[in-house]
Amino acid sequence: MTILIRGAALLGKETADILIDGDTIRDIGSLTASADRVIDAHGLIALPGLVDLHAHLREPGGEGSETILSGSRAAAAGGFTTVHAMANTSPVADTAELVELVAERGRHAGYVQVRPIGAVTRNLAGEQLADIGGMAHSAAAVTVFSDDGKCVGDSLVMRRALEYVATFDGVIAQHAQDPRLAIDGVVNEGRVSSELGLRGWPRVAEESIIARDVLLAEYVGARLHICHVSTAGSVDVIRWAKKRGISVTAEVTPHHLLLTDDRALAYDPVYKVNPPLRTSEDVEELRRAVADGTIDIVATDHAPHANSTKDCTWHDASFGMVGLESALSVVQHALVDTGHIGWIDVARVLSVTPAEIGRVDGYASPLTVGCPANITLVDPARSESWSTSRLHGGSTNSPFVGFTLPGHVMSTIFRGIETVSDGTLVAPELVRNA
Repeated sequence: MTILIRGAALLGKETADILIDGDTIRDIGSLTASADRVIDAHGLIALPGLVDLHAHLREPGGEGSETILSGSRAAAAGGFTTVHAMANTSPVADTAELVELVAERGRHAGYVQVRPIGAVTRNLAGEQLADIGGMAHSAAAVTVFSDDGKCVGDSLVMRRALEYVATFDGVIAQHAQDPRLAIDGVVNEGRVSSELGLRGWPRVAEESIIARDVLLAEYVGARLHICHVSTAGSVDVIRWAKKRGISVTAEVTPHHLLLTDDRALAYDPVYKVNPPLRTSEDVEELRRAVADGTIDIVATDHAPHANSTKDCTWHDASFGMVGLESALSVVQHALVDTGHIGWIDVARVLSVTPAEIGRVDGYASPLTVGCPANITLVDPARSESWSTSRLHGGSTNSPFVGFTLPGHVMSTIFRGIETVSDGTLVAPELVRNA
């Protein structure tokens, strides 16, 4: 099948037509070619398909909150064409068999490329290394390993994991949370926690683990990735490590770029997340760090939960927020519309660099002739109030319901197949049969 995209602004700059033939971009320019499907993209920005390095698809074991199919649909609706699925499933994805299962179910869903993340330790217990080599050399070809949801707290275990992945260019993605310093913390430690009388989650619990791990990564010569950075102090440590030449990358979530711990004052558990929302000063520093490259990427940390685990007291509620559908809109609102970055930078932090960190092929030279046809078309001028109707996953615990956010994904093309067309998610049977 051929698709002709007419009049899109490539990376927010020059306007051009894009011809897709099968799963490949065949031509770009002012084109007179005909095609099976023509998309009028005037007023739209063409981005490379988005890549999420951090999502929880819950399957196997958590299908009451999300499945690989429902999570893939949510990802496509948000403009994503590749999603990395975290290992904290039930059973844990700590063997070759489990990661191959996740990858195969992702292929069957058809909406995005699902890249499984393997656990660092067996059953996320933090004691013995998982079968890292088996997962790396399996059919799933795992490159990213994480115990996300838990920190690899034991220094020796973390060192051994870093040494292991260094042998095949893998990366450890650390959930930086000292388990003793943050014990029972449910909100950022500070003014809000004191006012609410809730146990605080101190920023040093994050910063101290990052400091330890960048030194370990330097010592063994391995790649380290820091998940969901949330504090200005963490930015300082990462900036220092990069100046030192340490191979460390870092991500920030959309919600940490926009929301502050003041949201907790309403006691609405939709705002309960790990790491917790921090202060406005932290938010501003995180935005600056994305702009100057200290923080490499934006990743969703999409964390679906059943209503029963959020419709309860703050203390009893689960940590986490869904974020795949809203990520691009929040990035536009928090970073583009505020002048911190441009659309070419959006492509960098939401596509090219996360693909590079995860060693995903096909994103290094986006929107060029000959590259895979993974494309997202967004209308930056369309602004609307978010409601649960915008959510296509298995859960609705979005912190942005009721927010007016800019940007609307009008088309997502995954390997030459439209998964979102004219702003509407394409039905599963049409995606599979395309």
